[in-house]
Amino acid sequence: MPELPDVTIYVERLRALTVGQPIENIRIASSFVLRTVSPSPRDLVGARVVGVERLGKRIVIGVDGDRWIVIHLMIAGRLRWKERGAKMPGKVGLAAFDFPTGTLIFTEASGKKRASIHVVAGREALVDFDRGGLDVLGASDAAFAARMRSERHTVKRSLTDPTLFDGIGNAYSDEILHAAKLSPFRMTLALTDEELTRLHGAAKRILVEWTDRFRAEVGDGFPDKVTAFRPEMAVHGKFGVPCPDCGTPVQRIVYADNEANYCATCQTEGRLLADRSLSRLLKEDWPRSLEELEERRAQRIKQAPADEVGAALPPQVAPKKPARSRTRR
Repeated sequence: MPELPDVTIYVERLRALTVGQPIENIRIASSFVLRTVSPSPRDLVGARVVGVERLGKRIVIGVDGDRWIVIHLMIAGRLRWKERGAKMPGKVGLAAFDFPTGTLIFTEASGKKRASIHVVAGREALVDFDRGGLDVLGASDAAFAARMRSERHTVKRSLTDPTLFDGIGNAYSDEILHAAKLSPFRMTLALTDEELTRLHGAAKRILVEWTDRFRAEVGDGFPDKVTAFRPEMAVHGKFGVPCPDCGTPVQRIVYADNEANYCATCQTEGRLLADRSLSRLLKEDWPRSLEELEERRAQRIKQAPADEVGAALPPQVAPKKPARSRTRR
C-alpha cells in the first residue's frame, strides 16, 4: 500500500498539474470503485480544481463549490498521468479524470476491488475519512510517546494502526524499527522513554528521507513506479539479504496477510522471533538464535547430498550451478 512518502509526492505533483484546471470529463470504468452517489461525478464536470491534500493515506482533490474527490489507493491502486484523453487500461483501469493539460488514470492491479473513490460535499464530510492518526512529523516527543503508550500492542502494530499514527504501513514500519534498533514485536508499554524518543526520531528521519528521495526522482514528472519494495531499503522485502549495518541475513515473520522483516543482530539481540504458524508446528525444534539457526543449517549441509547443498544455504551464499555446456554431442 502506498504510504506517507508515496502519497505526499502524488499530492505534490497533482497539485502542480491540476490546480486551477477545469475537469473536462470523469470516466468511471468500474462500478466497484465509486462508493457514493451524491454528488455525482457528472456534477463535477466543468468545475476547477482548487486544491489537493493528503488525508492519511488518502488523496483528496477539492473542486469549486466545496466538493471533494477522495481517492483511496489501498494496496494495489496506483495513479498515472497520461496525455489528454488517454485510454484506460482494459483490465486494471478504474477511472480517468480528463484535464486540458492531461489525464489522471486510476488503476488497481488486483481483483479484490479495494481501491475507492468517494465524492462528497462540504469539508465537514472529510471528517468521516480521518482515522485520527497522529502526524509523527509534526508531533512532539511527548505526544508521540503518549500515543504509543495509549494502547498495549506490539510496536509494529501500533505504528501501522491508522487510528494511532498517520500514513505508516508495513514497509516503512520495518524501516523505522530497523533504524531505531527495536524489535517489531516489542510491547509498547515496555518501551522506555529513551527508546520512544529514539523511535520517534527514526520515524521522522526515515519518512523525510524517503519523501525527499522520491521528490528528487520524480522531479517535474509523475510518480509512475510506486512500490513497497525498493532496492535501497534496509530490511523490508530483503529476507536473506545481508543487513546494511551488520551483514547478518535479514529475517522474516509471516502472519495473517502481512509480514515483518528485521535484523536479529541489530534489533533483537540475536534472537529469532517465532513465526506463529511455524513455531506452533515445530515446537521445540524452532531455533531460538542466529547461532542455533547456523548450527542447524551446517548440520543439514553436512548430511545433504551434494546437489542439495544449495537448497540448504541462504540465498546470498548458495553456490552457483555450473553453466550447461553448449557443445552438442
